[in-house]
Amino acid sequence: MDKVEFLVLRNLLHNEEYIRKVIPFIKPEYFEDQNQKIVFEEILSFVNEYNQPATKEVLCIEVEKRHDINETSFKEITQIISYLDDEPSEFNWLVNTTEKWCRDRAIYLALMESIHIADGNDEKKNRDSIPSILSDALAVSFDTHIGHDYLLDYEQRYESYHKKEDKIEFDLEYFNKITKGGLPNKTLNIALAGTGVGKSLFMCHVASSVLLQGRNVLYITMEMAEERIAERIDANLLNVPIQQLTELPRQMFESKVTNLSKKTQGTLIIKEYPTASAHSGHFKALLNELSLKKSFKPDIIFIDYLNICASSRYKSNLSVNSYSYIKAIAEELRGLAVEFNVPIVSATQTTRSGYGNSDVELTDTSESFGLPATADLMFALISTEELEQLGQIMVKQLKNRYNDPTIYKRFIVGIDRAKMRLYDCEQTAQKDILDSGQDEVYNDQEDKKPKKTFDGFKF
Repeated sequence: MDKVEFLVLRNLLHNEEYIRKVIPFIKPEYFEDQNQKIVFEEILSFVNEYNQPATKEVLCIEVEKRHDINETSFKEITQIISYLDDEPSEFNWLVNTTEKWCRDRAIYLALMESIHIADGNDEKKNRDSIPSILSDALAVSFDTHIGHDYLLDYEQRYESYHKKEDKIEFDLEYFNKITKGGLPNKTLNIALAGTGVGKSLFMCHVASSVLLQGRNVLYITMEMAEERIAERIDANLLNVPIQQLTELPRQMFESKVTNLSKKTQGTLIIKEYPTASAHSGHFKALLNELSLKKSFKPDIIFIDYLNICASSRYKSNLSVNSYSYIKAIAEELRGLAVEFNVPIVSATQTTRSGYGNSDVELTDTSESFGLPATADLMFALISTEELEQLGQIMVKQLKNRYNDPTIYKRFIVGIDRAKMRLYDCEQTAQKDILDSGQDEVYNDQEDKKPKKTFDGFKF
């Protein structure tokens, strides 16, 4: 009998604290010996039904009731049970040893299953599922956190209030203000705009700025080819108008990219999927594959864009209303953000009525109002002829879980479409359009009254 497996069975019979700690994580298939596996199944069954440790007598009676063992197996099982005496072990060592055994067994079984799949012997799974199987096995651990006790865990809660949250900062002042310093992990953030207004430009700019921070970026595109996205990022990072990129001599282009690589420790991966063909399951497989093959873990994910993703819950050939379908995609992407502990940035189209509207609302969200219900941050990018002539674009907050959305509800950002860039405008560009709730800005008059006016701005 394997010493660790015998140790596990013995303590599952006599150590109640150990049972509560480890039994949710141990699986019957971890036991190599079939007879030991049967003993564990009976222990597990008794604990689940009666919430108490089993005894040797109980196990012998329950095993005798089974119809899947013969006389020889019964004798061997009862002999195993007779050896399960109470011999105390140091608790922390016992738990750590059990955890390592579970992880080793999980990895071994995952490798065997992967080989089975690779040989084409599994009708339900293909080779794309192998990275996920191995990743799940490597992640086996005894996570005993079962919730926050409001009265007992106040110290932990107080510390969390004063702990600086890891956020992805913008290089745009007002975006940092409305998000209190950037995008937190485990969030879904949506830009709403009409066709050609600048959804992809916004995401390419933010992706470029995050790369320059030394962070890893994954950009998933389903609208444009990988090369077109890379071209836009080239224009932004190399400081060259997009129309002139093809005119750059090879040596100069190479020199600019080399200089850029010296400025950042981050990596940018661009992955293209056919329109409406990929869903969160594909993205999860991609993340696992990047982790295994390139040791690449993104700090932020851009998905261009949400409405042309597929849903892993609804098949494309099923008749389902657009509200449920888009809401399902949004929920799946937010679930992906939570699972991989990253912020996800995506975009959506305005409706036809919202396309030419200079004051976009949440109701102008294309196809489904379920999207803003799921997003953590949602803002509209608004362009008018007047703003276009000034080289500006207006941002309007539609939903914000990070801050009060009435603070800086509207603000102006500069836009350089040739170099695919956004930039902060001078304060004078903001003074007439910032909504109520902003930090009070005083004029030079003697009365020192706050200046909050929208005169002169055309909606």
